[in-house]
Amino acid sequence: MSKHDFDTAEFAARRARLREALAEADLDWLVVIHPVAIRWLTGSDAKSYQEFQCLFFSAEEAPLTVLTRAGEVAEFRDDALVDEVVGWGGGIAEDPIPHFRTVAKRLGLPGARVGLDVPACYLHPYHLLALREALGASLVAEPSTLVHDLTLVKSPAELAFIRRAAALADDAMAVFASALRPGRSELAVAGEVIATLMAAGSGLAASPINLVSGERSCFSHGAPTQRLLRTGDCGNIEFGATWHRYTATIGRQFCIGPPTPRMAELYAIVRRAQDACIAAIRPGVNASVPHEAARAVIVEAGLEPYRVHTTGYGLAPGFPPSWGEPVHMLNDSPYTLEAGMVLSVEPPVFIPEERLGARLIDNVVVTRHGAELLTQASRDLIVAGC
Repeated sequence: MSKHDFDTAEFAARRARLREALAEADLDWLVVIHPVAIRWLTGSDAKSYQEFQCLFFSAEEAPLTVLTRAGEVAEFRDDALVDEVVGWGGGIAEDPIPHFRTVAKRLGLPGARVGLDVPACYLHPYHLLALREALGASLVAEPSTLVHDLTLVKSPAELAFIRRAAALADDAMAVFASALRPGRSELAVAGEVIATLMAAGSGLAASPINLVSGERSCFSHGAPTQRLLRTGDCGNIEFGATWHRYTATIGRQFCIGPPTPRMAELYAIVRRAQDACIAAIRPGVNASVPHEAARAVIVEAGLEPYRVHTTGYGLAPGFPPSWGEPVHMLNDSPYTLEAGMVLSVEPPVFIPEERLGARLIDNVVVTRHGAELLTQASRDLIVAGC
C-alpha cells in the first residue's frame, strides 16, 4: 500500500469526509492511532504500528503531521501522502510521549477539542495513559471507530483490489485441494498455499493461516502443525489473500477419504446456514438480521452451544493481527448494511466432545439488490485421497 495506489482525488475525498465527521462530533482534532485508519488517510504501509505512532488530523484543511519511530521516517516520506514526518527513538531508548507533547503544542491541540483514536492491539496501555495526561482537559472524546465507520463502504478502486484478492484466494484453494494426501504434514500443505499466494502477488495476510485436521478439527482457529494427515481425517482451512493489503478470506472443509455420516451432516448444516445468511444480506437491514438467519439453521439442528464465534464481519486492509472491521454480524449489532460493504460469511459449528468442526468462509459485497459472492471456488466438501 502506498500513496500511489489511489489518485489524490480519492485521498482528498476521504479526508473531506473525515473533516465532516469531526465537525458533526464537535471536534477540532483527531489523534489517529490505528494503522488501517492512517493507511486510509495517507496510503502508509509502514510497520510503525509495532511501536507508538499517530497522525494529527485537523477538522480544518491543514497539513498532515505524523509522529513515528525513526526507522519508518523514510518510508513515510516516500510512500505516504503526508506533509510532515517527525521521528522519535531509533538507535536509542526513548519515550515518544515528550515528542507527542511538543508536536501537539506546536499544532495547537492544547485548548482545542481533541478526540483520541483508541484501537485494540495498536496502543500500549502506558501510552494511552500518558496521552490522556498530556492532552488533559483538551481530550473530550475517544471515538475509536470514527474513521473505520467511514471506510466500511468501499470505493470502486478498493473493490477492484478486493476482487483481485478473491481471485488469488480461489487459485490458492485449488492448490490446497490438490496438495491433500495422507502422510503430508499440515505445515507442508499450508506452505504450498502460502507459496502459491506470494508467487501470484499476494502480500502476507494480517492473520496467519488456520489449518486443523483429525482430532484437532474441533479447533476453530488452530494453526498448522507437524501433524501428518491420515486417511479418515476431517479438517478445516482458512486463509486470507491480499492485494495492496485489501483482503479476501476463504475457508473450506475437507476430508481425507470419504466423510463420515456425521461429518457430512455437520457440513450440510453450516452450508445451509451460510446460504441463509447470504440470502438475508441487503442494504438497509441491521447486521444482526443475516446473523439471525444463519443462527436459526444451527439452532434448529440442536447445535447452538457449538456456534462459537461471529457469523461474519467486515473486511479491511489488514495489519497484524487482524483484517477485520467493526461490523460484526451478531445479535444487537449497531451497524446497518450498505451497498459497497464487504463481509466475510462464516457461521461455525465446532464440537469439542466429538473432536469435530465445520465451517465455510466466503466473502460477499453488499449490492443494491442483495449480496454478490466474491469467492468462486467450489463450496463443496473437499474429498481427497480417494
